[in-house]
Amino acid sequence: MSDNVSANPFDAETWAQLPSFFDNLPEPVKLIMWGDEGMTSNEKKAATICRLLADRFEGITFQMLPRRVNFHYYPVIGIMGDNGPEQEWIDFDVRIIGLPTGYQMTSFVTAVQSVALRGMTLEARTRIQLSRLKTDIRLELISSAADEHGPIMAQMVFNMAVVNPHVRSFLIMSDQFPEAVLRYSVNYVPHVVINGRVHVEGVVSEEVLLKQMALAAAADAK
Repeated sequence: MSDNVSANPFDAETWAQLPSFFDNLPEPVKLIMWGDEGMTSNEKKAATICRLLADRFEGITFQMLPRRVNFHYYPVIGIMGDNGPEQEWIDFDVRIIGLPTGYQMTSFVTAVQSVALRGMTLEARTRIQLSRLKTDIRLELISSAADEHGPIMAQMVFNMAVVNPHVRSFLIMSDQFPEAVLRYSVNYVPHVVINGRVHVEGVVSEEVLLKQMALAAAADAK
């Protein structure tokens, strides 16, 4: 691949560090982007980021898909397990809504690592507790480019989605989609919304997040 600096959305320092994250992924990753490069600059930039990574790293592939009628925000990046060209990808329900910028570029890196490592950076106790979860859980992480603590929570919610098929995870760039902030009355980021009803503000432990997920599941069961 030609390292065309002018077309590269990564700063020089980040670009130089990427091999330490992506050179030896234990499992291959497929980046799926839903969007239209001709519609918005953010969609074009997101596609460029995904292509650059797929061109540079053997363990990453990329596929562009058109906009979908049931998606409200774009771009949408799905981080999948790659089964090769002859088989369907493995969908772990790891999504980034919007263009990952600022500190959330780190969240994008953690999303790829979460899928490649199959969530193994979660604490063993957390993985055991998650294995018992049989209720559908939707984790929406509201963050922003300036949210330096966002990647901590992003790694947590992404790993949980990878470990348990009942968990879906979404990182939403609130500075690009302020509607999400208004919808959930978010005053501080990072902010996790569980099943649209239980709110977790700031950085918390895996144990605390699991307890809040249990509360959301119990509320949905009533």
